[in-house]
Amino acid sequence: MESPRTEATEQTERTEQAPRSRPALADEEFTADICVVGAGPAGLVLALLLLKSGLRVAVVERARAHQREFRGEILQPGALRLLDHLGVLGGARARGAHEHTRFRLVEGGRALLDIDYRALPAPHDYLLSIPQAHVLDELLLHCEKYEGFTYLDGRRVGALLRTDGRITGVAADGPGGACTVQAHVVVGADGRFSKVRRLAGIEAGRTEAFDLDVLWFKLTDDGPGSRDREAVRDVQVFRAGQSPVLVYDSWPDRVQIGWTLPHKGFRDVAAKGLDHVKEQLALAVPPYAGLIREQIRSMRDLSLLDVFSGRAERWADDGLVLIGDAAHTHSPIGAQGINLAIQDAVLLHPLLVASHRARDASGRFLSAFERTRSADIEQVMRLQRLQSRAMLSHGTFATRVRPKLAALLRRTPAYRKVLDRIAFGNPSIRVAEECFVPDVPERRNR
Repeated sequence: MESPRTEATEQTERTEQAPRSRPALADEEFTADICVVGAGPAGLVLALLLLKSGLRVAVVERARAHQREFRGEILQPGALRLLDHLGVLGGARARGAHEHTRFRLVEGGRALLDIDYRALPAPHDYLLSIPQAHVLDELLLHCEKYEGFTYLDGRRVGALLRTDGRITGVAADGPGGACTVQAHVVVGADGRFSKVRRLAGIEAGRTEAFDLDVLWFKLTDDGPGSRDREAVRDVQVFRAGQSPVLVYDSWPDRVQIGWTLPHKGFRDVAAKGLDHVKEQLALAVPPYAGLIREQIRSMRDLSLLDVFSGRAERWADDGLVLIGDAAHTHSPIGAQGINLAIQDAVLLHPLLVASHRARDASGRFLSAFERTRSADIEQVMRLQRLQSRAMLSHGTFATRVRPKLAALLRRTPAYRKVLDRIAFGNPSIRVAEECFVPDVPERRNR
């Protein structure tokens, strides 16, 4: 039987479809103060902050024009606040987005948990579903204003350059051509399967704390019964047996759905055939049953995600620092990934500026980032484990008692404290504007 798509399958297809790079007579050589590997939210936010601080930044990205598939689209208020502060949020939103006001856990039409983001202070009192490409395009637009910015897309890092044992740059190749980048510090912002981390010999620290997989797919909901763009929207988790289903509206007329299953449990479900898979999904999310039956035509319309958490054994080495998923990987539960990645970039920014000024790129100096950030990451991981148990738990307490307790909790200061932690993370993280340099040279003729 045809298997669902996996992340590894999608990456292979992208590589095969990419244009072949022509043989180069010699590698292009670049120099920068900081070389960032990975043009995701963490990498581009960090690049913009460093450019504003007068540093030269080279970003190396394996994909071209956002060819890869993006699934994480939910921005928490903490990320919204920081992007707004950088002047990026407005332009990204103008490309298209949906606001969501609540997170709801639903079973049999009854809300077991209802978290209302409108209890937060305006203007960032909502969740935002926005295609990640909209955010990345806007960040790139801002970065490209600076003379000190070099964007090397279509290049996959294949080696770390070293001098006297210290990492001093990267070598990359691909459709964009072969190149080397020499830099004071290399930043690995290339995701949970980080090539930079692997080349540095740093263990990923993977754990199976969540013991589940997610079957992810998108539906198109553009019929006459679909909600208009001004509709009130919720991020919902439908509880159905032991397999909760995450659902939210995705710009412009899509619905993203993630069906959680026991780790490696999809094999047993799929063995009963595609029609069985579709009917199980239709039963789990009744409002979308018709779209599921109509639009899922083969297993290739589904993507199987391997969900795990992890923390790299160390986040820094001489000349290298890891951020975002390359340093700490999280479950999609609670939509924390992009939030944490952007906060990582904001927190690392002043440390890299100080490192450059002091000409100190030692692992000892750069590891201050991990020491500063560790408590926040541990707290998020604990919170996600609690959220996972809440989604998966059953019985009288889960279905009858917990909703009443949750309703009571909303009237206490503790509710706001928990909501603030989910929405904003560490509230003390702020943009270090004192590092910015006035009149940083911008590109001409823009």
